[in-house]
Amino acid sequence: MTNFIPIFPLGIVVYPNEQLNLHIFEPRYKQLIQECFETQKPFGIPSVIDDKIKEMGTLVRVKEISQVYEDGKMDIKTEGLQVFRMLELINELPEKLYSGAIVNYPENELTGNRIVMTGIIKGIRELHHLLTIEKKFPKPDSELWSYDVAHHAGMSLPEEYELLELMHELQRQEYLKRHLTKVIPVIAEMDMLKQKIKLNGHFKNVKGLDG
Repeated sequence: MTNFIPIFPLGIVVYPNEQLNLHIFEPRYKQLIQECFETQKPFGIPSVIDDKIKEMGTLVRVKEISQVYEDGKMDIKTEGLQVFRMLELINELPEKLYSGAIVNYPENELTGNRIVMTGIIKGIRELHHLLTIEKKFPKPDSELWSYDVAHHAGMSLPEEYELLELMHELQRQEYLKRHLTKVIPVIAEMDMLKQKIKLNGHFKNVKGLDG
């Protein structure tokens, strides 16, 4: 399916089913949000990386306008729906402050390997332990897939975008697994180094060489 959507480019990656809270202050996006909320139509958030609007993004819906301030700024709650690919950017729209795009929606396989996913969740918890971070997932482990945990895996923005480009859950799982395999030993080494630095200057029990 191909259609037109209003867009709100942001320097983040949004995934399907993600619950995203936003503070809206620019006039063009206040107009966009108000119209989408009143008409119950979704809008797109394409990722902006290195000051460039990327091809892929996620369609989102406005769940709630939580607060409107005296100057018109607003706090909103949104939910990610599905991944889109931008075919054409339309910078100027008649009587609109915001931009739009012609998009399509690539076929996206959302179910992967549960055993692999269990290993990924375990790896993310290990990463959080090393970083002394306390994080809770929004669903039971048995219901989690890559989109649910991707923001918790310590990836950079370009890496999160690369995962968004993958249209099969098995590919996304493999990407997360490789990332964790690479990053956990580095963090563990840093933690060990941190402990060594903390011990510097303290009395130590050391054993001499037997001979």
